[in-house]
Amino acid sequence: MPEIPTEDLSNLLARIALRDRAAFRALYDATAPKLFAICLRLLRDRREAEDALQEVFVKIWHRADRFASGVSRPSAWLNAVARNHAIDRLRQIRAPHTDLDIAHGFADPSSGPEALAINSDDGRRIDDCMGRLAPERAEAIRLAYVEGESYLDLSERYQVPLNTLRTWLRRGLLQLRDCLGPAS
Repeated sequence: MPEIPTEDLSNLLARIALRDRAAFRALYDATAPKLFAICLRLLRDRREAEDALQEVFVKIWHRADRFASGVSRPSAWLNAVARNHAIDRLRQIRAPHTDLDIAHGFADPSSGPEALAINSDDGRRIDDCMGRLAPERAEAIRLAYVEGESYLDLSERYQVPLNTLRTWLRRGLLQLRDCLGPAS
């Protein structure tokens, strides 16, 4: 495929900055194969590269006004947009690894007898303190802080205003803190 002249690409980018759809189509037709090749080379997955290419052209549409024709060649700018987007996408795809993730496989998952006794005792104390709360307040605390339900969902569930629910939770947590104070 013949390389499109630099001045033509600069002209197309200037027209795209003015939201010229015909210029955008012409730029896509002229540059998509090369930009796709960049995405595919970095991502090594056709489907990911196709998605990335679409996102690259969305960026080009929105950022064409940022291209400075006197600073760089338009092909270099377009290649950089594709390359940078593919690298960002790679970072999102890769699951973060830490040394702790690797060490997890070596750790003994069972707790020792002392830890089991402490956890058992703490569990009984928490259950006892939760039992001292009004049942719906204890359930709201459990749903919010153990199950992870949002305050908004809980306010709808209990049919109370959001700020009322927040007050319930705050007061309940204060009661729990007082009840769970230092063990005697």
